[in-house]
Amino acid sequence: MKKNAVRVTIVDEEYTVRSELDPEYTREVASYVDSAIRRVLASGTIVETHKAAILAALAITDELFQSRRQLDELSQRLKRLSGELARLLPPQKRQSVAG
Repeated sequence: MKKNAVRVTIVDEEYTVRSELDPEYTREVASYVDSAIRRVLASGTIVETHKAAILAALAITDELFQSRRQLDELSQRLKRLSGELARLLPPQKRQSVAG
């Protein structure tokens, strides 16, 4: 697949990102990272950009882990509901739902 070279700006520094992803998606991701770093910088406790980037990476990773946990919980709930619903079906219909 062809790699796209996309210019993005993160905390007033320009980067060229080469990726197979859609350029607009790459810009969206870069914008999210830029916003996360700026939020850390705006808190006033960190001045160095590289330290702010590390704290922003931790915050983004926390978001990822929480989303994964929520997705796992939702998946488990759906499996339980599916099992409960299957028990309500007539026996001949249960096999097609379970398979």
